[in-house]
Amino acid sequence: MAVDPTAEHGLKLTMKDYPFANDGLVLWDAIKQWVRDYVNHYYPDPSLVESDKELQGWWTEVRTKGHADKKDEPWWPVMKTPEDLIHVLTTIIWVTAGHHAAVNFGQYVYAGYFPNRPTIARTNMPTENPSDEEFKNFLHKPEIALLKCFPSQIQATKVMAVLDVLSSHSPDEEYLGDQMEPSWTENPIIKAAFERFNGRLKELEGIIDGRNTNLNLKNRTGAGVVPYELLKPFSKPGVTGMGVPNSISI
Repeated sequence: MAVDPTAEHGLKLTMKDYPFANDGLVLWDAIKQWVRDYVNHYYPDPSLVESDKELQGWWTEVRTKGHADKKDEPWWPVMKTPEDLIHVLTTIIWVTAGHHAAVNFGQYVYAGYFPNRPTIARTNMPTENPSDEEFKNFLHKPEIALLKCFPSQIQATKVMAVLDVLSSHSPDEEYLGDQMEPSWTENPIIKAAFERFNGRLKELEGIIDGRNTNLNLKNRTGAGVVPYELLKPFSKPGVTGMGVPNSISI
């Protein structure tokens, strides 16, 4: 991925057919625009960010308390202008919402079939100090050696149950951009900004559906290929392989 002002979203992907990056960039832009509308409304003068003691205290706590082991690193963003605040908030929202959803809610879909991702190997590889008889048996019936190596039934079942829980949305899950905070409804500007954000997320759902029917995108459609839906913003309860909650929730 490289910065390219002429490319969509300002970035040029090294691998064009990369579902996470392509869908994620649309979601990132939607989040950033919502944050920009919100921040610019409450900080119309750039100097207000640096002079906001409560905001500066929050940013100090994020760095020194939330990441105490990294508090002295030189790469921490400064917090002096609305653009600084927009970048920080967009990053935090993205990591806890979009990024986490993409790596979490597809676990059962993939690893629920435990041969895709065995959690333990109970035997060595057949080439690791085999006896003549073991190697002969492996050549004759390799599936027997594979079943001995795979997790046992109880081991596999335990992991499948855990992955089911991790990949499941609760009935009261709160999704990104879905429900408006009561205080936002009292401010016409913020209300309108949130409604635009909600509309962009619904548009993203349509974009993802369209991409998942494009036969030129081999990593998300075609025979035997599971459609990539992890960054579709909204979901029903249960294991759905989609849905972006407001924050990390387990």
